[in-house]
Amino acid sequence: MDLFSRSWTALRTAVADLTDEDFTRPSGCTGWLVRDLVCHLVIDAQDVLITLVTPAGTEPTRDAVTYWEVAGTPPTGDDPLDALIVRLAAAYQEPWLLKFHLDDVGSAAGRAAELADPAVRVGTRGEVLTAGDYLSAYVLEWTLHHLDLIAHLPGAAEPPADGLARTRWMVEQIAGAAFPESFSDRDALLVGTGRRAPTDAEKAELGDLAGKLPLVLG
Repeated sequence: MDLFSRSWTALRTAVADLTDEDFTRPSGCTGWLVRDLVCHLVIDAQDVLITLVTPAGTEPTRDAVTYWEVAGTPPTGDDPLDALIVRLAAAYQEPWLLKFHLDDVGSAAGRAAELADPAVRVGTRGEVLTAGDYLSAYVLEWTLHHLDLIAHLPGAAEPPADGLARTRWMVEQIAGAAFPESFSDRDALLVGTGRRAPTDAEKAELGDLAGKLPLVLG
């Protein structure tokens, strides 16, 4: 629960620190500018609020790791929902409006997470999780999107180190194998999720794991 808050606060702070010019730069998400990614984060914050007030009366069907599904192909940016995000982001026109909306809804999502009982069962995407597992799953979402946000912003603040470490652990659980110790948490996540291609040397170190990558998570 604390890691959710730290990761989410760090990501929102990184958005607050963006210049107007930064919003027009590419992000680490295929087909999205930084402004598109920030618009997606507004939707994410809404999803957190909706899920935390959607109680479920059955046993959990997923946990923080199994919440994530692995897609067969990397995103191209042409998916209708991805394209909708681009149109929504453009409708804001001024970057400060996006910042304001994320701060408004994002702060509410952060408060809701702090108030949530981790043992309560909630429903989302047709599945049931404890609130604690749901918020733990979102540490991965915040951490990867923080890396996406700063992908072309040299000098921008990195995600929290414990968030990077936790996300690496979750990606390794999903992959069923650990990354080589020589990989930093950041590089393991970028290579593991297809955000950058591994070098020849990294491929050699990855061994059999290279054949399972990239993991396209959704």
